[in-house]
Amino acid sequence: QVHLVESGGGLVQAGGSLRLSCAAATNIFTMGWYRQAPGKQRELVAVITRAYTTNYADSLKGRFTISRDNDKNTVYLQMNSLKSEDTAVYYCYGKRVIGGYEYWGQGTQVTVSS
Repeated sequence: QVHLVESGGGLVQAGGSLRLSCAAATNIFTMGWYRQAPGKQRELVAVITRAYTTNYADSLKGRFTISRDNDKNTVYLQMNSLKSEDTAVYYCYGKRVIGGYEYWGQGTQVTVSS
């Protein structure tokens, strides 16, 4: 089991920005973020590999940027021009290449007020 520690959530006004961070205790090839809004299924936000290959939800391209620091085993999510529909619990995600093991953080609440 790999522990993922998230930080950076909170309350922000529409149009504002937030930066989420997630640190892993060890190297994980793919890291990223999913989110789950009330009454909805968990959905992909963005993921990034150690080779810096990224994959974004189409609807979030241009507003959200994912990055990582491989030396710190940390992934970041910069969220700009936030909208009320971005309100959700954001979960850090990790996946190993060998065995395909997946890991989840506890989640951090992001609330965008209109």
